[in-house]
Amino acid sequence: MDTPTKKKTTPPDEPRSLFSHLGELRSRITRSVVAIVFCSIGAYPAVDLIIQDFSRQVGKLYFTGPIEAFWARVKISLFLGVLISLPFVLYQVWAFLQKGLLPKEKRFVTSITLISYALFLAGAALCYFYVLPVGVKFLLAYGSDVLVPLITISRYLSFAMSLVFAFGLIFELPIAVGFLVKAGILKAQTLQKQWRFAVVLIFIAAAALTPGPDVFSQVLMAVPLLVLYAVSIIVARIIEGRR
Repeated sequence: MDTPTKKKTTPPDEPRSLFSHLGELRSRITRSVVAIVFCSIGAYPAVDLIIQDFSRQVGKLYFTGPIEAFWARVKISLFLGVLISLPFVLYQVWAFLQKGLLPKEKRFVTSITLISYALFLAGAALCYFYVLPVGVKFLLAYGSDVLVPLITISRYLSFAMSLVFAFGLIFELPIAVGFLVKAGILKAQTLQKQWRFAVVLIFIAAAALTPGPDVFSQVLMAVPLLVLYAVSIIVARIIEGRR
């Protein structure tokens, strides 16, 4: 008598202890930190070019302490190192999380990681090449013969890097909305009906994310957010249509 054939099944992941997960997490974090450090060291020769490009908008940049100029160079190289190593860091996060996902979900997370990195770079580039020069020019126009700007390198870098990072962050809005819609928490119809409330929240978020209290910088951030909100509605409709 023939014995029934058994279907081949993929064995589930073996359960792992908490210490094993913590050990892997520590390894992933260590690799990410090492990648950031090496990329920062590699980007250090380009620091002077970045400072020259920065100073083109404000003229001369000053430093008030003996270590301020050196620390400004370190901050720029670290910022560049984070941007360069971000794909590797995101991969480490995905590699740690993928063990609990199905193959289809793993492919989805990989695609979302690449798209989110591209959106972050797009937001950062928009801020660096357009929003930052226009904003600085507008703010410096308030100077006069009595009000002479004396801008230090540390304060200007804090303002510029915070603004660039904030723009990269807000460009992740379509990804966040896509996750919420895919999880069934949010609907495209809700986004379209609540657009007035969303406009108020966008201006509040712009005021919170911009490093300075000036209204002009907040408006420069709010306008791309409004566009991204409209794009998010389109993304939500596409996801619901495929569902």
